[in-house]
Amino acid sequence: MQEIILDAIIDTVKLIPFLFVTYLAMEYLEGHTEGKFASLVKRSGRLGPLFGGLLGAFPQCGFSAAAANLFAGRVVTVGTVVAIFMSTSDELIPIFLSEKVEIALLIKTLLIKVLVGCFWGFAIDIVRRVVLRIVPEETNIRRFCEREKCHCEDVITSKEELHHLSDHRHHHGIVFPALRHTVQISAFVFIVNLLLGFVIEKVGIESVSSITMDKPVLSIFIMGVIGLIPNCGASVAITQLFLEGMISFSAMITGLLTGAGVGLMVLFRVNASLRENMTIMTVLYVLSVITGIIFQISGVL
Repeated sequence: MQEIILDAIIDTVKLIPFLFVTYLAMEYLEGHTEGKFASLVKRSGRLGPLFGGLLGAFPQCGFSAAAANLFAGRVVTVGTVVAIFMSTSDELIPIFLSEKVEIALLIKTLLIKVLVGCFWGFAIDIVRRVVLRIVPEETNIRRFCEREKCHCEDVITSKEELHHLSDHRHHHGIVFPALRHTVQISAFVFIVNLLLGFVIEKVGIESVSSITMDKPVLSIFIMGVIGLIPNCGASVAITQLFLEGMISFSAMITGLLTGAGVGLMVLFRVNASLRENMTIMTVLYVLSVITGIIFQISGVL
């Protein structure tokens, strides 16, 4: 047990500098693009799945949550929110970079998530509009705001007030948020490595591989479920399993497609229709699993 703990500590400590540098870059990017991505998706109309899929891949932790809020206000379509959920990278980029994975593999993974998200997003909107003849609801942000009591109807008109608000929101700069993310993800990585080490020690590497690698289709279904967990730890676990050679690339893609960070949790919080939320989650899971199985059977990955 001591050896397992020591190995988990060493593996985690080695990642910390790379995680911190990566999160610094991500915080800088988010701080300089805040609100612009969401605004672009708002104005995209029927091209929402395209812009949502592309922009969802950018390393911004809150974009899937923003997508859920936009959908609750009927600003974006179902297809757009699904495209964003599928393309959201969550902790994929930091883990890949900290583990020094080839850039080509990182780009391929992100590109697949974007293309799959855009494809299914457009497919959903077309089926709803053309086949099911569902008329989109009118945008109603006021109703959403009243339900959430967010008082966002109180518009700030003064440039001085806007400047003061911006300074107040970013008074910690980018170092503190980056450090917080690094600590959180390092803790997740440590826990995942500890659990993997314990399972391998008790069960054996051959037994673990027989469940995941020898039954690739089953592992796709399992990773899809794990990806639905509304926590960044899910994507950390899925990515680490792939890097340890425990699951196939197709299984990892499936889990990362269903993994929308906190997006699903926010959706269930802000969208009033439980049936609608359950439908979106089910569609997200089914389409992600179908994609993983297609990739696995075709052998294109």
